[in-house]
Amino acid sequence: MIRWALLLAAGLFATNVAAQAYPNKQVRIIVGFAPGGGADITARTVGQKLQEALGQPVVIENRAGAGGTIGAAAAAKAPNDGYTLLMTTNGPHAIAPSLYANLPYDIFRDFEPVSLVTVTPYALVAHPTVEANNMQQLIAWLKTRPAPESYASAGNGTPAHLAAVLFGSMAGVKLNHVPYKGAAPGLTAVLAGEVKLMFSEISVSAPHIRAGRIKAYAVSGLSRSPLMPELVTVSEAGLPGYETTVWQALMAPPGTPREIVQRLNSEMAKILAMPDTREKFTALGAVVTPSSPAELTAIMKRDQEKWARLIKEIGGIKAD
Repeated sequence: MIRWALLLAAGLFATNVAAQAYPNKQVRIIVGFAPGGGADITARTVGQKLQEALGQPVVIENRAGAGGTIGAAAAAKAPNDGYTLLMTTNGPHAIAPSLYANLPYDIFRDFEPVSLVTVTPYALVAHPTVEANNMQQLIAWLKTRPAPESYASAGNGTPAHLAAVLFGSMAGVKLNHVPYKGAAPGLTAVLAGEVKLMFSEISVSAPHIRAGRIKAYAVSGLSRSPLMPELVTVSEAGLPGYETTVWQALMAPPGTPREIVQRLNSEMAKILAMPDTREKFTALGAVVTPSSPAELTAIMKRDQEKWARLIKEIGGIKAD
């Protein structure tokens, strides 16, 4: 008994020493999506600042696929020493549990929430060849198609996927889902005309909208985006109450020492309060939204329940 107590005490002492010495080597942030998407841009923006704050290199590792769940699963199994983090979204961490029968992680048990980072609306965009100039015309055009029109998403189970599902349900139109390994490849497909439609994060699509390379019909939040205030909301444009957004959040593997989680949360709060950080995210259409770990957990729970209800009501949506 005494021996086990000594071993436990020794383990706790070693953990405390490691936490106090943190960080003393490179930190990596796993992103479960392809480079160029919203999660990737967010990770690289805060990663650069985190590198300055921690005094150690911070590298981004893109592990795209399965709607961000591949990257999330890798982070869940990583050593819990604070040197592997995850930049995730409400796709892998709120929607996926209702879509995947064999999700390889539990969104609450297998992660230590660090902080919410940003909340971003989508823009409903289309290839310029689509014969509609506003959302009412778009819905009418979709209803006349001989077959369901295809739309791109960042992958099965992502918020962009569910944004289109909710839109189709409320508008009374049938759509064909074409998942990609990230928002950037999906938007590239729309730009090339391979698929016609997408709910794209406004931070990624705004430059293409302004250049006339794609059409934009509305934004998915309940309020207009300061980035493109001329765009009406989907709710304003004829589907009252419609709302979908994507949030980005920083997490750590389960069992990461509390002292390290608190250090990271504190650094994130400072980073997100910096004027240049806020200006960069605002220019991308994202709302900076720092939080405590407990607040992030509550947001995850709320969103999981919201999307679970929608998926159950509509039926037939599975990612496996």
